[in-house]
Amino acid sequence: MSAAVEVWAIAGRRTVELPGDRVTIGKGAENDLALDDDETVSRLHAVFDRFPAGWCVTDLGSSNGTYVNGERIFAARRVRHGDEVRVGSTKLLFRDSADVGRTVTKAPVESPNITARERDVLVVLCRPLLDRDLFTEPASIREIATALVVSEAAVKQHLARLYDKFGVDAADHRRARLANEALRRGAVTIADLHEPPDD
Repeated sequence: MSAAVEVWAIAGRRTVELPGDRVTIGKGAENDLALDDDETVSRLHAVFDRFPAGWCVTDLGSSNGTYVNGERIFAARRVRHGDEVRVGSTKLLFRDSADVGRTVTKAPVESPNITARERDVLVVLCRPLLDRDLFTEPASIREIATALVVSEAAVKQHLARLYDKFGVDAADHRRARLANEALRRGAVTIADLHEPPDD
């Protein structure tokens, strides 16, 4: 069963069916949902994906971020009937008649077993995401090494193991994808990011 989004833009409101199981959103005409009249939308901004448990939206490294119900997302986020998704200045109201009243969702993917030092690396990696500005990036290798008072080579070794444990492919934006996976799987929580770094 297909879902629909109501699109609010400067020009007004329209309803668009989401064709297929993967729907790209962006300024480029090649997108399934092209928002070429919104200057704040990236060429390839976000994607809706349908899974057996419902629909998810994922930001694709856009410069202005993707928001669900006012919260910037850094990983795939499940969307339900009535959720507001904002890309650039455009608001999308997600409507899915199959999801009305549904409360059972897929169990979250568990975090892999990680060492205490790997957890420290993930916390420092993700901490800049608290800023939530338009150009937020995870911490660099140098920033992680400085915060943990270790060599950059040691950080690279920890990151290599973490990429493997979280299934982050070499073709992905590796540090950003790892940060998203760590947050999505609960290996790092927002509370962890607010804690001061260990000495």
